Amino acid sequence: MFQNARRVFLEAVETTDLTIVQKVMREMGAKGGRIGGKRRLETMTDAQRTKSARKAAKARWAKVKKAQ
Repeated sequence: MFQNARRVFLEAVETTDLTIVQKVMREMGAKGGRIGGKRRLETMTDAQRTKSARKAAKARWAKVKKAQ
């Protein structure tokens, strides 16, 4: 049992070198995430932002209730 757990742990922490394509795609994704949130905030109306915030809060509280 412990040997299997050790093997799984070692596989999980094993670092792999990213290819150039993977590095570029990761940077693009991170940049898009930073830009996307700001742009979404600028384009949404107050009512849309309120609705989105309520939906997010509801989802967070649903997780808390499931955990209990």
